[in-house]
Amino acid sequence: MSDTTLPEARPFVFCHMMTSLDGKIMGRYMSSPGVAGAGKVFYDLAFGEDPYYRHQGWLSGRVTTDDNFTHYRAPVLDENAAPVPEGDFVAVSDAEKYYISIDASGRVGWESAVLTYQTTTAHVLEVLTGQASNAYKAFLRGLGISYVIGGDEEVDFALLLDKLKGLFGIDTLMLGGGGVLNWSFIQAGLCDELSVVIAPVADGSSDTPTLFETAGRTSDTPRGFSLQAAEAREGGSVWLRYTVDNGEN
Repeated sequence: MSDTTLPEARPFVFCHMMTSLDGKIMGRYMSSPGVAGAGKVFYDLAFGEDPYYRHQGWLSGRVTTDDNFTHYRAPVLDENAAPVPEGDFVAVSDAEKYYISIDASGRVGWESAVLTYQTTTAHVLEVLTGQASNAYKAFLRGLGISYVIGGDEEVDFALLLDKLKGLFGIDTLMLGGGGVLNWSFIQAGLCDELSVVIAPVADGSSDTPTLFETAGRTSDTPRGFSLQAAEAREGGSVWLRYTVDNGEN
């Protein structure tokens, strides 16, 4: 379907991540027994039976999607597929939960429109740009996977948030990495709250992703955060919650 009139108010966006003591969001520390308690805290806060955050969808980048769910499978494309209609495609407009994947050029090899993450089931929603091929969009439609066009060459995050709210009723959105995506939202002033569960583990690696990264794509202008709560939690983990000082350096 094509775009509808979108509301001015965007969803509330919170970034919720688990890190090591040295700020890593991936790496060898993840296999340590000391991560188990922090992992449970992280999951329960946003996905458990009585979560602190009650959101309608969570957003991740392509690499995070491939690392955790699609494992770098190539999509099965029909290069001779009939042309699909222009604009967005809403396969499911009222899912209880959405998994939203930033995939600008259309590379993720989905096999189903439904994703399962532990006890959470979600409808897959792809975020494409004008760089995505007709064959890839036809591939998504064939699987019943919703998609939105977030820009011509790069994703316009403000436009994306308006579409997520207007087309899918997402009022609260979890931002779940990677580091470049997290930092892009912070730099754009589009993240309202930061939630970090710190596992009592470190690996000292200097070449694994951290909570926030520019990767040469965004500004490294410092951003401030205001501490709202700090709690000792299970397994020696710590839960920190901040509001983002948007517009203040």
